[in-house]
Amino acid sequence: MYPDSLNKLIQTFKYLPGIGEKSAERFAFSILDLDDDQVDLFVNSLKNVKLNIRHCTKCNTLTENDICYICSDIDRDNNKLCVVEDSKSVFLFEKNGVFKGKYHVLDGLISPLDGINPEDIGLEKLIDRIHNEHFDEIIFAFKPSIEGETTSLYIKKILNDLNIKITRLANGVPIGAEIEYIDSLTLERALNDRKEIE
Repeated sequence: MYPDSLNKLIQTFKYLPGIGEKSAERFAFSILDLDDDQVDLFVNSLKNVKLNIRHCTKCNTLTENDICYICSDIDRDNNKLCVVEDSKSVFLFEKNGVFKGKYHVLDGLISPLDGINPEDIGLEKLIDRIHNEHFDEIIFAFKPSIEGETTSLYIKKILNDLNIKITRLANGVPIGAEIEYIDSLTLERALNDRKEIE
């Protein structure tokens, strides 16, 4: 139905997560409306991201340098390490300015059903770092899911012999949520993590 080059562009947009046929078509037709400079910028941005973005050799987050700006920052709290599932989580914390310690990014979460085992998520690098840098507290900031819980418990078991405080993000009922629509895991966590009203 479409000219070949337009059809290829539509199919290419469908590589992106969450993009179906209609969205891909809309994006492709939007590209046709861009001027040549905008198209060049778009193409060069794609190429540059693939050429320049790499993983920090220390914390595994995305960076353009060997060591990311967070690991290079001497003003960070070196006693706290926040372990996250992916780099998007690091950027979210940083954008909100809620954490001033260091991070470590895993290569996903343990999920045996999906064939992702402990050896697949880069735990050796995390364990080596914990042994070498002597943190006071390790914070697990994983999504509240079976995979997040499995990963937390597995790492905690490995670190059991170390004298380190191990915590996780508090989970609970979101503000404005109706109790009847809360899933059982969130409700259980909210009850278990309850705090005294001051």
